[in-house]
Amino acid sequence: MSTNDKITEHVNSLFAAHEGAKSIEELKSDLHADLQDRFRELVDSGRSEAEALEETFDSIGDIEETVKEMSDMTITLERQMATRFTASELTGSDFAGVTVRKGSFSASAMKDSDFTDADLTGSAFRSSDLAGATFDRANLTDAVLTTSDLDGVSLVGAILVRTNFSTSSLKRTRFGGSELTDVKFKRADLTGVEFDGCSFVGVDFSYSDVSGVDFGGARFTSVRFDNAGLAGASFAGATLRDVSFRGWSRKYRTGFRKVDFSGARMDKLTYAGLKGLGADLAGVVVE
Repeated sequence: MSTNDKITEHVNSLFAAHEGAKSIEELKSDLHADLQDRFRELVDSGRSEAEALEETFDSIGDIEETVKEMSDMTITLERQMATRFTASELTGSDFAGVTVRKGSFSASAMKDSDFTDADLTGSAFRSSDLAGATFDRANLTDAVLTTSDLDGVSLVGAILVRTNFSTSSLKRTRFGGSELTDVKFKRADLTGVEFDGCSFVGVDFSYSDVSGVDFGGARFTSVRFDNAGLAGASFAGATLRDVSFRGWSRKYRTGFRKVDFSGARMDKLTYAGLKGLGADLAGVVVE
């Protein structure tokens, strides 16, 4: 085996676990050239080829950690590049089961796309057309879906933690079996939404329209419905703890006459706030 082949074989062994990334290939090529130059310098200074080759390899030192760090960084950057879909035509796309953390899908056409079981943590879908899309069991922790069309979307079993749906249209959207934690629906249109089997912790419905929505049997903890459109909504059999219903307009107060709280259970402060707004609290259990 020639000296050049030996150098090539040694360099290949150092980079074997990190092949493929462009920057890694460039580093590998540069190291190979540097080793050849170092070998020739040692031979020219009087070393035997065997001695020169040994010293050449010894001069590398431990670069495995450097190679690994560069490889990890490159993979992360390439992955980010691959998940930038801003202003894209992606109608009916299949993203089921993918992992796209901090992906960018803003201002894109994604109607009827499938995100079932996808990990979309921290991803942005601002001002996108997502009507009819499926996010069943998807992880939408810290995802931003503001000012978007989410009409008819399915979010059954989705992980919803600090997810932001503010100022979006969610007409006839289906949430099912999820615990919504610190989710924002401020100024969102939620008419016709289904929340079957859901619970709500720290959720903000302020200024949103939940007219006619059935929250029957749900659990609410530290939730805000301030200035929300509530006409015809039902909280029958629901449990409410530290829930805020504040509003100053005549329309807001009038809407309470059509809200059903029959059989609901609530703490004293929530009860007092609703009573002050003139809500019908007959049959409510105060705990």
